[in-house]
Amino acid sequence: MKDTTHLSDPTAEQRKKDHIDLAFESQIHAQLLDSRFYYEPMTAAHPKKELDAFSFLGKTMRAPIWISSMTGGTGSARHINQNLGRVCGEFGLGMGLGSTRGLLEDDTFFEDFNLRHLIGDNAPFFINLGIAQLEELLVKKSFEKALNLISKLKADGLIVHVNPMQEWLQPEGDIIARPPLDTIIEILSLYKGPMIVKEVGQGFGPESIKALLQLPIAAIDFAAAGGTNFAKLELLRSGDAKQDLFDPLAKVGHSAGEMVNFMNEALAELGDKALVKEVIISGGVKNFLDGHYYMNKLHTKSVYGQGSILLKYAADSYEKLHTFVEGQIRGLQLANAYLKVR
Repeated sequence: MKDTTHLSDPTAEQRKKDHIDLAFESQIHAQLLDSRFYYEPMTAAHPKKELDAFSFLGKTMRAPIWISSMTGGTGSARHINQNLGRVCGEFGLGMGLGSTRGLLEDDTFFEDFNLRHLIGDNAPFFINLGIAQLEELLVKKSFEKALNLISKLKADGLIVHVNPMQEWLQPEGDIIARPPLDTIIEILSLYKGPMIVKEVGQGFGPESIKALLQLPIAAIDFAAAGGTNFAKLELLRSGDAKQDLFDPLAKVGHSAGEMVNFMNEALAELGDKALVKEVIISGGVKNFLDGHYYMNKLHTKSVYGQGSILLKYAADSYEKLHTFVEGQIRGLQLANAYLKVR
């Protein structure tokens, strides 16, 4: 009987040839298997083309990906941030700006951060200021500058980045004169809008997480060890002698996995005393499988954040950034359908 397969499936011959040619290269050894998941191919059809929209930080997100605070105030920042804002709007992501400290006194780089028109009104969008700068504003009785900046950028709220290690190691660093917790509590007496508290690459230990959970803030952003570590970054800007002396400090911190455990333990202990209900899991979240795993392990509503990898694609072209984000979402769809966290 004559083989007519090629008539109904014109790619069949090449596909079969590829299968033969690539068979040995396609073997995955047992020790390389991802042991975090059960793979359940029997329980679901292929997923639909979109994830379900959900509420986060009082807004609507269409994918659980947060664009973590990274850059601003340099020559390339506008191009990068506009690409990030555009992809945020297209896919329904949330976004935290890089430090907006420079805009407190000078509008030179305002357009680097002016992204609401790209993001749209529905997705969460937050400005970002450091604990040292906010402490200074409080001392000078000028906290209204931060409030004005939120308004000017049409942002939904304020991210406070807590970075004592970075400030200490930064050649131009500021001195933090009192515990950041005290500063945040004072800010909460002056500002009633949504606030996120984050670290900058070394994460939070269990006592810090427990204290933050009891504050009326909107979310905690892990910024755990494993992603961009700003203490290490500042050391790389310093001389060799300082790097050799203080490099051990850059290796102190907590991974996202460890912080998920800290958070779950604190939530169980605090019960109704835990006021924070939403979390951004960031720091070393390399791909959608990491995000899927951590979000399913954490016992409260969460999204996962990425910074440097999104910045890399955004600095190149919007097309590459778009392809990467689209791939992340497609991967999450498959993970939701077929992977069960162990």
